[in-house]
Amino acid sequence: MELAQAADKPQSVTPAPAGPDAVASKAQQPNPFAQKSQSHTVPAPDGAPATRREARQSFLTQEQVEEPATQGWRGTVTRLGIRMTPSEAERAERADVQAVSQHWPGPRTIAIVNGKGGAGKTPTTVLLSAIFARYGGAGVLAWDNNQTRGTLGWRTEQGPHETTLLELLPESEKLLGTGAQSADLAHFVHHQTRDRFDVLRSKPMELASAQRVDAADVDAIHRVASKYYRLIFIDSGNDESDPMWRRMIDHTDQLVVATTTRDDHAEAGALLLEALAQQNDKAHALAQNAVAVVTQADSKATAADVKRVADGYQTLARDVATIPFDPAMVDGILRYDALRPSTQRAWLAAGAAVARGL
Repeated sequence: MELAQAADKPQSVTPAPAGPDAVASKAQQPNPFAQKSQSHTVPAPDGAPATRREARQSFLTQEQVEEPATQGWRGTVTRLGIRMTPSEAERAERADVQAVSQHWPGPRTIAIVNGKGGAGKTPTTVLLSAIFARYGGAGVLAWDNNQTRGTLGWRTEQGPHETTLLELLPESEKLLGTGAQSADLAHFVHHQTRDRFDVLRSKPMELASAQRVDAADVDAIHRVASKYYRLIFIDSGNDESDPMWRRMIDHTDQLVVATTTRDDHAEAGALLLEALAQQNDKAHALAQNAVAVVTQADSKATAADVKRVADGYQTLARDVATIPFDPAMVDGILRYDALRPSTQRAWLAAGAAVARGL
């Protein structure tokens, strides 16, 4: 019955409003009644069609012309004079290069962590620093935030001095003063001449009791680093209860878990992420946004071993990068140019994964 009554009632039909194309079309039609002698403009009421200037599309566009291929057979054909589009692999590499070449507003701090020694924290610190410095330019620091025999100084070039963070600490207020200059830091850091970043060393020859650094010291060093560097990569120690380690987390913007294919290394990194996720909101966010870097440190490890660990971190971290075995990473000073091309590409991908979290 109600349906029948509703059908008998006359329906009032409201015409649909004209679309923007129709409004713009009407606005552009000349008014035959307008007086040509009038030169003043009547202000348009709110909601009125846009003026010609507002409606006009800019002649400037953001469209970018893709550069031709430079790699593989496509690059060879391009060099012969026939322009070829890049492959998907080359496009992906260009995207990764663009990611690590960015400059962000304000400094960013990246902490490389794992509760087990030998898990690859130092190589990860060095080679991520190299990636961002080589592609993005100066202003990258690798800092050995370690109470007990940090090895960052052993895996990087030494400058014309033996200065460490212990010598920087008494000068921190001076370096933060208005009269300080960036060149003053050369007294305390060790510049990497090929990979273009600086290293702030700990003193591995001393016992931990002789170089104890507390949370306030970490704050002071971080203030100096943040004043002079845009990216700060921190190579951390193994004691997650150390005030030095915990204060590092307070300053961290992006967390990187370094691990090898060894079960104890992988488990230690996973437990660390799970523990951080149960702490305060910032620690939880760092764990959720973490990047895991799985390095095939053992030449006997198989692709299946790498995949097993990487798959295990997929549910723990935002992104997972894998690094193949490379003899140049085993001992001695680490240099990006000494790596195999496939290893260089893997570190570039790892750097891009980190950059996406900054």
